Amino acid sequence: MSVERNSQDNKNAGNNGAENGYVRTTGSFTERLKAVKRGRWIRFSVVSLLFFGWVVWLQNPWVLIAYPLLIDIYLTHYIPFTAWRGWKNNVARTIMGWVDAIVYALICCYFLFAFVGQQYQIPSSSLEKSLLVGDFLWVNKITYGPRVPNTPLHFPLAQNTLPILNCKSYVDKPQFEYHRLKGLRGVERNDIVVFNFPAGDTVTEKVQNPDYYTLVAQFGRETVWNNPQQFGKVFYRPVDRRENYVKRCLGLPGERLTIVDNIVYINGKPLKEPKNVQYNYIIQTSGGMLGDSEWETLGVNVDDRHLECDGRLYLNNASQIIFLRSLGLNVGENGETAPIYIAPLTAAAVAEARKMPAIAHVVMVPEGEMFPVYPISKDYGWTRSNYGEIWIPKKGESIALTTDNLPIYERPIRNYEGNDLRVADGVIYINGKPATSYTFKMDYYWMMGDNRDNSADSRYWGFVPEDHIVGTPVLILLSLEKDKGIFDGKIRWNRIFRLPNHDK
Repeated sequence: MSVERNSQDNKNAGNNGAENGYVRTTGSFTERLKAVKRGRWIRFSVVSLLFFGWVVWLQNPWVLIAYPLLIDIYLTHYIPFTAWRGWKNNVARTIMGWVDAIVYALICCYFLFAFVGQQYQIPSSSLEKSLLVGDFLWVNKITYGPRVPNTPLHFPLAQNTLPILNCKSYVDKPQFEYHRLKGLRGVERNDIVVFNFPAGDTVTEKVQNPDYYTLVAQFGRETVWNNPQQFGKVFYRPVDRRENYVKRCLGLPGERLTIVDNIVYINGKPLKEPKNVQYNYIIQTSGGMLGDSEWETLGVNVDDRHLECDGRLYLNNASQIIFLRSLGLNVGENGETAPIYIAPLTAAAVAEARKMPAIAHVVMVPEGEMFPVYPISKDYGWTRSNYGEIWIPKKGESIALTTDNLPIYERPIRNYEGNDLRVADGVIYINGKPATSYTFKMDYYWMMGDNRDNSADSRYWGFVPEDHIVGTPVLILLSLEKDKGIFDGKIRWNRIFRLPNHDK
């Protein structure tokens, strides 16, 4: 009786396992292959074609080592990955089912995000009106060719920090060298490009804006490193774990770039400005404050509306009164003035503002600098509106190095291309040898925002190396207006599933 019951139990367990998708496979290799059903052979063939295509794309035959694992998963089942499906305990089987689904989803996300594309959110207004704060973008990595991850062991849904836990979302080792798979084309002028922040290699835990190098220039290295209570711990981030930025590419490798009165020149020829380029303007009203309706007509969001004077600020400040009058603004004998704002406007918005009865004057903000421009280690007398001339490094091309131009190129040579660089007694040494020139190993790009006076871009932190390029936005998945409620126009329906404006 006991023998019969045990046999029946084994039979029921086997049936239960079969019903749950688990089939016990035994016997020789040939016998296991013969037991495989036709549908599983078809799935295995499709997966094999994808796998071999991926290996060819990677140009790395070592990945073929993983193919026997696919054979076992789909055909031979020597490793009992799905043995839990034959368990009698329903609770344990349910838990393992969820674990299996989550692991599978994470693996799929990892490969999708690493080699196909990824979703990003626009957090700042540096590219308005081409891209708006609150746009959720699908960024295509295939266009320029996806990078093989430098940091392969990372959580696929977090860039560098795990939410809630507030710890690193990646493991520092191993670190792979830069390798980019073949793409459809290279970066072109006026492309909107997502890239890892070049100056984000070194980060202070508590203060990440401005970046570490600006902090060192302002306060000194010893102050930043020796005051963890103010700046936090100083640590390094791998290239692919640095913060993601999005800007417009204006300068390509090997070109010479100059900015004169806000106009960008490439090899001596002026570039046509993007349709929605913006600059900061002083707006003086006709008497009262501007309301939401006026601002919405001008297309200025809440964060960009800066009230500089409510009519009382300049009463006892003679220099500011003279300054405002020099711009053509109305200021009374005792300093009385209507409210004054500073806001970024497009050319179309400027024309619209000058038609509004509520606005008396619209004047471009005169040039002034809050932060030093690149390179911050030397003052060339450049500003964000009048900058350069500067040569953009190109792979395989050389530049003559002097102590005068070295500050422009020391970050690419030292930080991005991994050389030991120092200067002693007026002589430049690269990897311990005197150097009068340097040949670059990578291409570099010059990125700028369309909101020119409110964009932290290449004018402040320099070139973007090719190994920092992530991809290009191809679709707006969702667009949310953070200053409005869900029933008051929060969702920008007219932007959903639209193509980003690359303005070519």
